[in-house]
Amino acid sequence: MVQDRFGEFGNIKKLWWVSRFCQQLGRQAVLAGLFALTVTISLTLHGCNSIQSAKLQPLKVGITTWPGFDIVLYAQSADLFQKHGLDVELVRFENQQDAARAVLRGSLDAAFASLWDTMQVDPGNDKPVFMLVTNVSHGADGIVAQAGVESIADLRKKQIGAKLSTVNHLILLEALKLHQVPPEEINIVDVSNETAAQLMEAGKLDAAVLWEPMLGDTAQTINGNVLYTTKDLDSLVIDGLMTRSELLKAKPTELTAFVLTWFDVMHAVDTRPDEVFAAVGTALGQSGEAFANDYAGLKKGDIAMQQQMFQQEGLKTATQSLIQLLQADPRHGRIPRDDIEFSTEPVMAAWEEWMP
Repeated sequence: MVQDRFGEFGNIKKLWWVSRFCQQLGRQAVLAGLFALTVTISLTLHGCNSIQSAKLQPLKVGITTWPGFDIVLYAQSADLFQKHGLDVELVRFENQQDAARAVLRGSLDAAFASLWDTMQVDPGNDKPVFMLVTNVSHGADGIVAQAGVESIADLRKKQIGAKLSTVNHLILLEALKLHQVPPEEINIVDVSNETAAQLMEAGKLDAAVLWEPMLGDTAQTINGNVLYTTKDLDSLVIDGLMTRSELLKAKPTELTAFVLTWFDVMHAVDTRPDEVFAAVGTALGQSGEAFANDYAGLKKGDIAMQQQMFQQEGLKTATQSLIQLLQADPRHGRIPRDDIEFSTEPVMAAWEEWMP
């Protein structure tokens, strides 16, 4: 019989080596098993995401020309919609009320619109739902006056260009309230933003409510004065994305994916603004610097803004103030809707899921 090379403690050592061998073998098996499980889970999740993406229905979204809305064009150039499995068609409108009306009538899934316009949208087949804040005006809107008109108080009995019931009307009412000028002491000429600028250049208006860059350009052209901008107060010019109650129930995943994309855009504005502004400027046929200047007059609709507006009931408080302003000047002939909903569901769902 061959002598055991482990010597006196051969049996003990053999048992120890066998145990170590089994441990190593077991460890390798466990590691191999964990690796296989990880790959399986990864493939499964990828498959689930692909299936989920395949199930997402297209979204048709109305948009008007405004820096706080046009910033979303970056999502197209950077393929951010595709990142979240979305197929989004942006449909251009001349004004926000037409876009909001199309949503309630079923022609659009959602639309970029101000809270002011959403509150006044004509009756349709459903109730309006305000579901995302895109921006709050902070200097991007204001009132320009001819030379010699030095203050809001000087506007009494003057001819002021502002489209009734639109955001321009709201801007005027905010300025009048701030400076304690009763609305009935102002003569409003019911014209659009572009027409008001033309009439100012022709000297046919004493003042006009305009937005940038037209506000500053007009003041320079006529050598006039910018009497007021939305930077002078905590403005109620709150813009966002609205949909209808039925659509919120029919496409909740799609709307959440849209908000996720929006958060990506806001993060890009924070981390690589030059890239964002250049891309949007190119899409609009202007320089990145020009678009950056226009966007600078806004408080952006990031996650912190959503918290303030939805969780801290900023939207509900703003709505009550907007109703008071509407009632202060009945020349618009509209009655604010009392059935507008504020849905936190898409924002909260996106908030929990979003990662930079």
